[in-house]
Amino acid sequence: MSESPRACVTAWALALGLVLSAGTARAFSYVVAPGDTLASIAERYYGRIQQERLLVAANFLDARRGTPIVPGMRLEVPALGHHRIVRGESWETLAAELLGSPSRADALSAANGSSPWLAPEDGSEIAVPYNLRVVVGEKEDLTTIAYRHLGDMNKAWTLDHYNGLGGKKPLEGDVLLVPITDLTLTEAGRKAAAAAAAIECTEAGGGARKTQQHIAQELPALVADVRAGRYAEAVTRGVRFVASGALTEPQRALVEQKLTEAYVALDAPGLAAAACSEWRKRDRAVHLDPTVVSPKIIAACERATP
Repeated sequence: MSESPRACVTAWALALGLVLSAGTARAFSYVVAPGDTLASIAERYYGRIQQERLLVAANFLDARRGTPIVPGMRLEVPALGHHRIVRGESWETLAAELLGSPSRADALSAANGSSPWLAPEDGSEIAVPYNLRVVVGEKEDLTTIAYRHLGDMNKAWTLDHYNGLGGKKPLEGDVLLVPITDLTLTEAGRKAAAAAAAIECTEAGGGARKTQQHIAQELPALVADVRAGRYAEAVTRGVRFVASGALTEPQRALVEQKLTEAYVALDAPGLAAAACSEWRKRDRAVHLDPTVVSPKIIAACERATP
């Protein structure tokens, strides 16, 4: 749903307020400039070069033994979301809406110094963890993933519960969500987040049509990325298109098709299966002819739920 001009003005004012406060904003995009490195971007926006690894993971740059960044490449900069409590909301309803499952109520409440059995205070603003997508690598388990992304191997049980594994060991290629809460932005980061929010509101004010037209102009670049083997860039671009929420059904089908191909090339069968499932939902005429379609793509799609 498009935001009204008044809503955008309000959102812009709130975003500007974040610049002057210690608060954080939701994830935002950044276009790599000449001379940028992941370490310099991490230091600029988080004040810690160690967060370079977060940028790597969020943008799938560790696939295929590492993908370098180049000027013009668009990155996602992870940040906490924020939400103001409305009367009647509970941690379970909030977790379902903001994190994708009511079972994540404990993670959401803990991120705000509370417990799932205590009602959130009406009118208070809460922080929303960033859901980092992680593809399970060779010889990895919940312990190594917890240590790498949460700094504590004992939090493996947290990842088990958050992903509904029920004690089942994840397989190589599976996709896990890791709730990241240590994402305090610097003043430069808050300004960048505010600027990104203003751009989104400007686009929303003109309706979905403008966004669809803009994406239509960029779709050939997505196709070219996949064709040229720039798979990480294709994923970043494709995920951004999907996140806009403004794609037409044919556009979404094409984007999910290219994401399927990119994820297969990046040895991420879990993500490929999810993308293929979305592709086939939007295009019922999809026919995976084994004479022209890669066996790996067919295998990923067979793993998906039609």
